[in-house]
Amino acid sequence: MIDRYLVRYFLAVVDQGTFSRAARETNVAQPTLSVGIAKLESLLGETLFERSTRRISLTSAGARFLPHARRIESEFNQAAVSVRSEGTPEVFRLGILSTIPAGLVGQAFGEVLSAHPEMRVEIVEGSEKELTNALARRRVDTALTIVGRGGERNVEERLYTEPYHVAMMADHPCASQIAVTVEDLAGSIMMVRRHCEALSETSRFFTEQGVRPFFSFRSSNDERVLAMVASGLGITVMPASYDAPGVALRPLEGFTLERSIGLIFRNEEGAKSLPEPIEAGFRSLVDLSPVRA
Repeated sequence: MIDRYLVRYFLAVVDQGTFSRAARETNVAQPTLSVGIAKLESLLGETLFERSTRRISLTSAGARFLPHARRIESEFNQAAVSVRSEGTPEVFRLGILSTIPAGLVGQAFGEVLSAHPEMRVEIVEGSEKELTNALARRRVDTALTIVGRGGERNVEERLYTEPYHVAMMADHPCASQIAVTVEDLAGSIMMVRRHCEALSETSRFFTEQGVRPFFSFRSSNDERVLAMVASGLGITVMPASYDAPGVALRPLEGFTLERSIGLIFRNEEGAKSLPEPIEAGFRSLVDLSPVRA
C-alpha cells in the first residue's frame, strides 16, 4: 500500500524541482524525504526521478505516475472537505502570487473580512507554478496570479494588466524623469528579485543593450528590496503596482513586458465557488492597481 505522505513527497519534488526545496515544502529533513522517495520507488518497482547535480527530472515511469499522484492527492483533499463536521465554518483557501504587493492584498481584503467576521479565509502564498499546482491538487479554491498563459483545465478572469518599472531612490538623478533609458542606468548598481517571473526577460534586455551591472543584493523578499532601494543601495525592476516611501518607479524605455493579473478557477464539476464578498475583494484590486487597456 502506498501511504499518502509518499505521494506528497513525490509531488513536492516534481513541483519544487530539487530534493532540498521539496524537503522544505513538506517540512521534513532532506534525508527523510530521500528515504521516502526511495521507498515509493521500491513499492512501484520503478525509478521515478533522474538525479543530477543541477535539477531533478522525471523518468518515463515517473511521468506516467504523475497524473495518478495528482489525482490521489486531489481526492484526499476533497475527502477532507466532504467530511468536515456539521456547523464548522467553511474555509476558503485563496492562492496569492507572492509578487503581488502585500499592501494591495491587505487593502483588498481588510474591509471585506472586517465586515464578514464569520468568514474563514486561508491565504496560500506561492509562485505562479506553485499556485497552478496547488489549484490542481485542490489545496486552494482559486488563485490570484498571472493569467493569459493558457491552460484549458482552468477558467481565468483577468483583473488588470501592469508594466514593469525601474524602482529607484526618490532622490535618484533619474527620479524626476517621466521615463528612464538603459543609458541612464548604465552605471547604476542593481539588485535582483530572485522570485520575479520576469527575471530572465529583464536580464536578457539589459544584456542585449550591452549593460552588465554590478549586483549588490539578491533576495526573494520584496519589502527588504524596497527598503534597500529607498536607502540608495541600488535599483531594481519590479511591477508598477509596488509603492513604498522613498521609492520612485519609472518606466524603462524599450522594455515593454507586462503581466496580467487575474483569478484562476478549476474548470471541473463540484469546484467551490467563492462567496460574493470575497470575489468583490479580489475585484477591488482593479481600483487599487494601475490598470492598462
